[in-house]
Amino acid sequence: FSIILHRFGTRSCNNRKQLSATMSSVGGDSTLIAIEGGETSGSGRSYLPSSIPGIGGSKGGSFVLPLGGRGVNPGQNGISEYLMRLVQFDQMDFQYTYSQMVSLCRFSPGELYKATQIRRKIKNQWARDDPAFVAILMGMIAISSLAYCITFGVHGIFHLLRVVVGSVVVDFLGTGCIMATATSFVANRYLRVQRVMTTDQQVEWLYAFDIHCNGYFPLFVLLYPVQFFLTPLLLQSDFVATVLANSLYAFAFIYYHYVTVLGYSVLPFLRDQNRFFYPVGVILILYFFACLLNFNACKIMLHWYLG
Repeated sequence: FSIILHRFGTRSCNNRKQLSATMSSVGGDSTLIAIEGGETSGSGRSYLPSSIPGIGGSKGGSFVLPLGGRGVNPGQNGISEYLMRLVQFDQMDFQYTYSQMVSLCRFSPGELYKATQIRRKIKNQWARDDPAFVAILMGMIAISSLAYCITFGVHGIFHLLRVVVGSVVVDFLGTGCIMATATSFVANRYLRVQRVMTTDQQVEWLYAFDIHCNGYFPLFVLLYPVQFFLTPLLLQSDFVATVLANSLYAFAFIYYHYVTVLGYSVLPFLRDQNRFFYPVGVILILYFFACLLNFNACKIMLHWYLG
């Protein structure tokens, strides 16, 4: 899995490193760090056209930088535009998305959130406006769920559709909507800090959903492909198999919360972001009792989904 993502992501990473180095050598405003693909829409912002050698063509390209203003606060219009772009594959930056997934597979989510800070400086928004990450992850989940159904002999088209559609719509998108709503509410209500001489900022719902997607991808890799190939070992009846299966699930969910904490830690108007790590205590308690009572998480989940 990591090899495939690395093949598609390396080229994008090199291009962006070269772009970042070029812009850093220009100097000037601190916003001249990197340019992320995608178009910006008007929302009361001012722009400054600039020409940087080596960008946009052999003679240098032109681009625009936001100069303050109200900025982008994706509400209903932002979400509707995001959903419309979800089916416009020709406008998605797949190479950059693969490079983000490679960073998560290498357990380097900090690199991913550096791009988030750059996006804020360039586009004046925290959330991605490119739904390529969601589209690719949905396709991966659907294919992996189908592979489980074929391997374990799921009978009936309705049972197969229930597993595949349920994995995408309920487990990924449904859980994501719940987590994004809950975490953004907690952050805006209890963790937000209003500083003097600064504009009032809030956590965008789309950014909270981005954090969920970032955390869900490594969880998907561990609990779908990795578990799939380890199934002959994890389904054994001995205690070692139980410990290994429960450790895999515990690590996947702990890493999900770790990525969540990092995602909110880059927001300068929040405090005590480590509170999002509190559920890890519950995970460790469940892990201890599951091993003590010989409850194999892999057996339970496969029986729940596949019957």
